[in-house]
Amino acid sequence: MRLANKICIITGAAQGIGLATALKFAREGATVVVCDLKPEGVEAAVEACQKLGAAAEGHTVDVTDRVSVDLMVAAVLARHGRIDVLVNNAGITKDARLQKMTLAQFDAVIDVNLRGVFHCAQAVADTMVAQGGGVILNASSVVGIYGNFGQTNYAATKFGVIGFTKTWSRELGPKGVRVNAVAPGFIETPILGTIPQKVIDEMQAHVPLRRLGKPEEIANVYAFLASDEASYVNGAVLEVSGGMTV
Repeated sequence: MRLANKICIITGAAQGIGLATALKFAREGATVVVCDLKPEGVEAAVEACQKLGAAAEGHTVDVTDRVSVDLMVAAVLARHGRIDVLVNNAGITKDARLQKMTLAQFDAVIDVNLRGVFHCAQAVADTMVAQGGGVILNASSVVGIYGNFGQTNYAATKFGVIGFTKTWSRELGPKGVRVNAVAPGFIETPILGTIPQKVIDEMQAHVPLRRLGKPEEIANVYAFLASDEASYVNGAVLEVSGGMTV
């Protein structure tokens, strides 16, 4: 098992890619720390990890609230004495064209997708440096590389996460901490629930594999990057999109 004995924090782990990642890490032997804003989702995800035979615990965390993040990190350290992996997966969308986007929509996405990533990474960085190693994985998106109609706020955060990743890999790499990002394409998650089928069909048509990705396919990449198999991968942005940008 590639993640045996590793203490792994995953944000936004109650559904979608986050939940798939928690379950994948559980199968790979990690101690999974499930973090999400929804208490009932946290409880269900922890139970699912435990059914796979993994050690798992849950924390209700608002990544936009630094106190909430710090309390979670302190609790994990008090219980386990170390933190090996952080997956900054929590994210939201509030789409609108530039001329229609409200300040509330803009600020909400910036707070979760950018400020939340900063909060969580900064909260674990000192610990990882002190223990001489660790892995920080950030959720970007193909939208953060190429932009997308109606997603000014989301694109800005996912571009920003790439900037975080490149910068932190330089700062923390010499201290044994690897930082990488994953840029998924169109993935079958609850976020797509509000999108008309016609639009989803058009999305699939732009993918050479002619289908949407599955959350498990992103989780597999996170598991690789979190493992020692990726020991020389640092500062990378790995696009997992079925070739949609070819």
